[in-house]
Amino acid sequence: MSQLTSRRGLLFGTAAVSAGALLAGCTSNEPKEEEERAADSQPAADDKPGKQVTIGFAGPQADHGWLNAINENAKSRAEKYEDVTLEITEGSNDTAAQIGQIETLINKKVDVLVILPADGKALTQVGLKAMRAGIPVINLDRIFNTPQAYRCWIGGDNYGMGLNAGHYIGEKLKDKSDARVIELAGLDNLELTKQRSQGFDDALKNYPNIRKVARQAAEFTVESGQAKMAQLLQAQSKFDALWNHDDDQGVGALRAIEQAGRDDFLMVGGAGALSAFQAIEADDGVLKATVLYPPSMAASAIDLARALGQGKGIGGLAEFEIPASLTLYSAVVDKTNIEQYMSTGFK
Repeated sequence: MSQLTSRRGLLFGTAAVSAGALLAGCTSNEPKEEEERAADSQPAADDKPGKQVTIGFAGPQADHGWLNAINENAKSRAEKYEDVTLEITEGSNDTAAQIGQIETLINKKVDVLVILPADGKALTQVGLKAMRAGIPVINLDRIFNTPQAYRCWIGGDNYGMGLNAGHYIGEKLKDKSDARVIELAGLDNLELTKQRSQGFDDALKNYPNIRKVARQAAEFTVESGQAKMAQLLQAQSKFDALWNHDDDQGVGALRAIEQAGRDDFLMVGGAGALSAFQAIEADDGVLKATVLYPPSMAASAIDLARALGQGKGIGGLAEFEIPASLTLYSAVVDKTNIEQYMSTGFK
């Protein structure tokens, strides 16, 4: 998982445990007065109005359900705060256009920038430009080539998606001899697709009774999902489980499955679309679970940007500063916990 694994770093839970362990190491049964004073004096982000912060938000074109959910999460989170003004760009998949949009935000002298680059490598220089201009950058999901281009990275765990999908399927099939699985991946020229496949393959190594017998790459669209799934179904007359990388292309995959009249396997999706949640809740088809890649990361990016602009840390952490990186967990959602996650599904 190359860059993302190297940046996995400091998570909320890890930091909280470390802080707790540090306090537990005190020999006295009662905290020392200076420790109490230090804890009380540490600024943490909260909902109370504070210093006014203007946040610039630049993302790619919302031509996919997940990307649209990213924009909506950012907007709704910013509206929650009286002290936040959000300057949001139109969004573009054209690298030059997105660079121009970010440079406009830099020229407006926003306090903090939140950037989800259409191409992390191609936009690294504009991230560096913002940082050198004294505007801290929250790099959202698609990572820049160097940590010098951002103050904090927050994003999903593509390797973890594959890993958790593989373990879920593995546990379902662990008692079946010679179990066969197939994979409907995303765009193969994207690093994230390679990471998801690697995680899936690594998980399956724990289950010697399971073989991956086919893999087909789609394009994260309904149409490609339907076409590529039809090819897989024609080539594989019998298999026990399917992992589909993306719930949007999964809509097409489910159409192909229904047209073929197949119901002899279980399917696990990816991302957390509302349509997938509804199918899991209905429990009347092959889709039994989906592995999250939560667009709520955009809301958290706004929280981080606000805290950064106000010179605060994060509630629940002992540090004065926000972390350098945050990797979100790819939870598996199935019928046992669907009610908890239903409200987070994106269209």
